[in-house]
Amino acid sequence: MKTIFVNEKDAVRNWYLIDASEKPLGRVAAKAALMLRGKQKPTFTPNQEMGDYIVIINAEKVAVTGSKKTGKLYHHHTGYVGGLKTFTFEEKLERHPTEPLMLAIKGMLPKGRLGRRMLTNVKVYAGSEHPHEAQNPQALEV
Repeated sequence: MKTIFVNEKDAVRNWYLIDASEKPLGRVAAKAALMLRGKQKPTFTPNQEMGDYIVIINAEKVAVTGSKKTGKLYHHHTGYVGGLKTFTFEEKLERHPTEPLMLAIKGMLPKGRLGRRMLTNVKVYAGSEHPHEAQNPQALEV
């Protein structure tokens, strides 16, 4: 078998729209990470950015099960002594409605330059409005 290599500029990259309202956080993030990596394509290469663009709307209405609203913690260190900041899922959603979803997707992507570049291809919006109508994104069911 011959290995097929496709240049990143020659790759066909589509736009997809995911509505996250009342959908589990992990399932939305897993589907988005899969599409961002391009693992569903026959030309998938682990060291290239071949994935699609993802637009996620209604991120503020994402669902979590059990007691994760108050029990799931996000940690951030300021860099100063004693500078550990901790937020619950509710507080994070109230302050930055798109951040829990972005952090979940970021954790599912490769670490390093490639993962950071893939993360720029996901656009997360708190409400149902988004400025990507011109790209004509296809609805993607989770």
